[in-house]
Amino acid sequence: MAKRRINDFNTAPLRRIEPDHHWRSLRQGDRVSVTLTPGYESAGVIDAVTGDATAVWVELDGGRGRTLVHISDGVAIVPQTTAALQQEG
Repeated sequence: MAKRRINDFNTAPLRRIEPDHHWRSLRQGDRVSVTLTPGYESAGVIDAVTGDATAVWVELDGGRGRTLVHISDGVAIVPQTTAALQQEG
């Protein structure tokens, strides 16, 4: 009996994704704000950044663990400014 072949996968070619300018400026230890979707925002500290700045490990505040974010995930990572940090404190 022949196996049925599945051909309904996405055949679009892969394309290189370039990180935003602020992704390139992220460094280990930076405080950031992570917006997963509108209304779901969390703060954390950058734990690691890949060499090409396309993926970032973030240690989330409040003991929520470490998460890996890739630029193609549609997640916004914005460095927190000194003014924003003073308002939180």
